[in-house]
Amino acid sequence: MSEFNPSKLSVEYRDQVTDISPIVARRHTLTHSDETGDLFLTAGLQFAYDLINDMRDEVIGEWIQIGDDLVYHAHVFVGGLFDESTAAIRNEIFRRELPLALTAIRYGEEPFFQAHPDLDQVPIIIHFNSSYPQFHVVESWGTFSDYKYAGAC
Repeated sequence: MSEFNPSKLSVEYRDQVTDISPIVARRHTLTHSDETGDLFLTAGLQFAYDLINDMRDEVIGEWIQIGDDLVYHAHVFVGGLFDESTAAIRNEIFRRELPLALTAIRYGEEPFFQAHPDLDQVPIIIHFNSSYPQFHVVESWGTFSDYKYAGAC
């Protein structure tokens, strides 16, 4: 896994989303630059489709209300446009880099989590989307408290 570097993260808010609200309907798009290693987190009412490239290596996520409970659902695109061996490689890369991505989202949304500390305990559900059944899975990845950045700021 790559190590999270806070100086490589940029955060943008769109659609009247602020650093502390809303909760439900808040959507994240996390993209990156292969050349610089920079990470770009966008929080809005819509996913930032304009920032998604043809490689489809973004992580998108949102807070969803289910009854009285909140759950954070994130999606990654493992395969379908690619052959099965490429999908296997993408699956491996996403699994290796997801802790970094979740740490970036948690760190980039620090004011949000300070305003809503109970959200650190909300389950994170990851959807690995693929047309290949062995890679098309849904898994629990803990809570955001598991991805709180502990390094020096």
